[in-house]
Amino acid sequence: MTYIGTPTPRVDGRAKVTGSAQYAGEFTAPDLVYGSVVTSTIAKGRIARIDASQALAVEGVLDVLTHENRPKMASGDKGYNDEVAPTGSPFRPLFDDKIKFNGQPIALVLAEEWEISRFAATLVQVDYDAETHSTDLHTRIDKAYMVEKPDKPRGNAAKAHAAAAVRHEAEYYIPIEHHNPMELFASTVTWNDGGKLTVFDKTQGVQNVQRYICGIFGLKPDDVRVMSPFVGGAFGSGLRPQYQVVLAVQGALQLKRAVRLVLTRDQMYGLGYRPATIERVAIAARNDGTLDAITHEAIAMTSQYEEFSRNDTSWSALLYKSANAKYEHKLARLDVPTPSDMRAPGAATGVYALECAMDELAVALKLDPVELRLRCYSDRDQNNDLPYTSKQLKECYRKGAEAFGWAKRTPEPRSMRDGTDLVGWGMATGVWEALQMPMGNRIVLTANGHAEVSCATSDIGTGTYTIMAQVASDALGLPIDNVTVKLGDSSLPHSQVEGGSWTAASVAYAITTTADEIRRELLALAQKMPGSPLAGLKHDDVVLSDGMIVAKAAASRSVPLADAMRHGGVERIEREKLSEFKEDNKHARNTHSAIFVEVKVDEQLGVIRVTRAVNAVAAGRIINTKTAASQIMGSVVWGIGMALHEETLVDHAFGRVMNANIAEYHVPVNADVHDIKVIFVEEPDSTVNPLGIKGVGEIGIVGVAAAVANAVYHATGKRVRDLPITIDKILG
Repeated sequence: MTYIGTPTPRVDGRAKVTGSAQYAGEFTAPDLVYGSVVTSTIAKGRIARIDASQALAVEGVLDVLTHENRPKMASGDKGYNDEVAPTGSPFRPLFDDKIKFNGQPIALVLAEEWEISRFAATLVQVDYDAETHSTDLHTRIDKAYMVEKPDKPRGNAAKAHAAAAVRHEAEYYIPIEHHNPMELFASTVTWNDGGKLTVFDKTQGVQNVQRYICGIFGLKPDDVRVMSPFVGGAFGSGLRPQYQVVLAVQGALQLKRAVRLVLTRDQMYGLGYRPATIERVAIAARNDGTLDAITHEAIAMTSQYEEFSRNDTSWSALLYKSANAKYEHKLARLDVPTPSDMRAPGAATGVYALECAMDELAVALKLDPVELRLRCYSDRDQNNDLPYTSKQLKECYRKGAEAFGWAKRTPEPRSMRDGTDLVGWGMATGVWEALQMPMGNRIVLTANGHAEVSCATSDIGTGTYTIMAQVASDALGLPIDNVTVKLGDSSLPHSQVEGGSWTAASVAYAITTTADEIRRELLALAQKMPGSPLAGLKHDDVVLSDGMIVAKAAASRSVPLADAMRHGGVERIEREKLSEFKEDNKHARNTHSAIFVEVKVDEQLGVIRVTRAVNAVAAGRIINTKTAASQIMGSVVWGIGMALHEETLVDHAFGRVMNANIAEYHVPVNADVHDIKVIFVEEPDSTVNPLGIKGVGEIGIVGVAAAVANAVYHATGKRVRDLPITIDKILG
């Protein structure tokens, strides 16, 4: 049986639904101590006095750590620079008396019970020397500075724009959006003999966290093992180590006992988030819809201590054919924590602005939005003038439109109705990178036909356990039930952090190259058997299938792998390999999609419902059609939230988040999610990698918010350019 390309059920599904899967805050130890964090109530300044005496007087409280008494930590920035740290000086928890943002951790209460630690945390008294702070992006636009622009602009966008027949210019705004995964950020640190630590952490990169902890506390790599077998949602929030893992290690080092620290939902809003961004797009076109120029400027927020930026603007110059293009990305420093990656960072925001602008251009030209995009279509990466390894975006438009029924759309706003509801149909394009990273892999094959496949990569719920099992099963010719997958352990073979949609392609390639080494050794063993039917064959002449070593040219020439191993006196074959992709500078590697959305808007109340969505995706070869479709559906739901619900509200007088909970921070719930259809467009690609895999984690959200916004305009005739699109903006 071939598993790749099938809707294989999750191999970890039973563990999750039965509760046997353990998450970072669920591991235990006989001497477990519980921690609670005290956070700052000002956005900028210094701690003048911190008094923990009342907290320490509570029965069951073991210690209260502050900058004044915490264990020794690295003094310079180097120890705090994790694998994906941006430019700047990383945040150092409990390092000194400086306050950099509201909600900053300033003390850790350690107690015998969680309830005791949480109560005692309310008794820690803090006095501050507050300083004037700034947390509003709009007040700092004039202080924004350049962080990204092309080395050589394409043509003269300003001149071409001024001379164009049809011009569109607009400013679009995306507010702060916070991660709200089901699993809160948590760490459980066990203290073992000789001071060795085992750290169970919610993270997308166990080896990244291990190096981070060793760097901060001066520990040897052999003395720290980080594990994260299951993650309850991350999508960028866990790329960097969060502060709770540092505090939990501090507690374990201080008490020489196991410590568990689980952040509260409120404290999660002091961690990473999608930065508020102002997007300014100018598009110039001829009367036939072909483009003369695209200009895209983004102004995003970052912290005072690090420069976090992602690629918002170059998508505009890449996607559509235009002789003239200019893009710039700027940052404004604020007294806030550093933003973080959030699903399709840069593209979710930048393409939102681009695709809304393209829709507005289509209205000005009186062209169908799909037709406009086809007239501007490019078979080459416009930024680098390179052909794509594969690009089936036209087929995404065709199949998506057909499945949606786009041909029945009437172009005039407010022209489609369903009773008292205004009906709107909108669409947008999605684009993302097809990235690949070096990945290690170990395979242990035993003579009884069982394989253990291991890599330190993470599974944040996307299905990595399952695709690793699928690829290994096909490569080794074994039933999937005979394959065990180990991941999320820093002691396993090398892995980059899990993110960027690169994990599937990277780990699959690593498994197949390691399996090739296994196949080579099995053939050598089989050829040593008397009268071997495989005599004279080379490595590439055989495959592993159904527990056999089989000649490609003649299936009758085969040897059971168990027989080959036992005859050679080998009970197990173990191979480990670090697989790296050869750099290809001759092609662009991207995934693409076309999103079609229907909204219904109550004409009197302004209530918006997304009633239908079709997302047609071209992402190379799909390993698991079930888990991949789930990824796209989840992305569409997230995009609906981005368009209609999500917004972190900050009281700028205090620099504090006002809706730091999932009652007031709105996200889509079951009643908000209706019919979502996912189409995977066939896209053979032998250039991007041997298996033709591109990854689907990010592409599903890109363009969704724009499609919803464009549909709202079509329904109501009202163009809302600042997200989220709420009732007051429709009725106002």
